[in-house]
Amino acid sequence: MSNVANNTSASDAMRRKTRRFMIAAFAVAALAFIVIAAGGINKNLVYYWTPTDLHANGDKAYGAAIRLGGMVAPGSIKNQRGVSGLEFDVKDATGVVHVKSNGVPPQMFRENIGVVVEGTMTRAGYFQCNRLMVSHNNQYRAPKAGHPMNKQELEKLMKSTEGLSDK
Repeated sequence: MSNVANNTSASDAMRRKTRRFMIAAFAVAALAFIVIAAGGINKNLVYYWTPTDLHANGDKAYGAAIRLGGMVAPGSIKNQRGVSGLEFDVKDATGVVHVKSNGVPPQMFRENIGVVVEGTMTRAGYFQCNRLMVSHNNQYRAPKAGHPMNKQELEKLMKSTEGLSDK
């Protein structure tokens, strides 16, 4: 009987240790979650908005890290300060946002192309862009071997590079 009692008390002691370990592990996990949540994880989030969303959010847009998506408005591209200064408008169905960028635009950048710009809305009324990305389809069709380009294909290719300079 003494042997059975020792095994039972050892088993109970092991269960208590396991239970304490599980409670401590849960407490550490909960504490880590609270530290991450309170530590400003929100500062690292980047929201994707359209120009209409940006205008609708008003004061929430100022100073927030935002990805603004839309189309480059026709006639809105202005090069400033040589190659690396650029201003343009991004539009969607109902809204327009003026964007200023200090970076060099991607080679495919032009009017009427989809863009995503990362940055923040300023109180001066424009979107300060830190990163500019163009949207394009992922289809590539290689020309057939020995197939010369016809005039329409060549004009289409030339139009896709319109607005780019050799400077």
